[in-house]
Amino acid sequence: MNEMRVVHREGHAFAVLVRDHVIHVDQPYTAGGLNAGPTPVELFVASLAACAAHYARQYLVRRHLPADGLEVTAGFTMSAGAPARVSRVELRVRPALRLSDADTGGLLAAVMGCTVHNSIVDPPRIDVRLESEAQAA
Repeated sequence: MNEMRVVHREGHAFAVLVRDHVIHVDQPYTAGGLNAGPTPVELFVASLAACAAHYARQYLVRRHLPADGLEVTAGFTMSAGAPARVSRVELRVRPALRLSDADTGGLLAAVMGCTVHNSIVDPPRIDVRLESEAQAA
C-alpha cells in the first residue's frame, strides 16, 4: 500500500509528506488559519483537475497534437447542508488549439477516465483506526 503522512505544524496548519515532497495545508484567515497553503478540500479538487490535465495531455501526445499550453480550470461548490462535502465540481479543459469533433470526444473521454475521477465515481473503502501514541512511535 502506498503511504503518506500528515504532521501537525501549528494552529490549523499541517505538512503532508508524500515521497520526497512536502505540501503545506492550512485554513484561510477567515476560518482561523494562517493561509499558509491550500485547504484539504482545495487539494481534493486540485487533485482531480491535475489528474484530468495529465490524462488530457497524454491523449494529445498520443494523437500527435500540441500539448503545450493545455490548461484545466476547476470550480467547485460546497453542499449547503450536512454533512460538509463538495457537491459539484466543474472542470474546464482548454487545449492550445481547436480540436476536431472526434478529438474533442476523445479528449473528454480521456479526462473522464482519469484515476481520481474513477476513484470518486467508484469510491474506495476508507478504513480509519486510532493508534495510541506508543503504537505510532
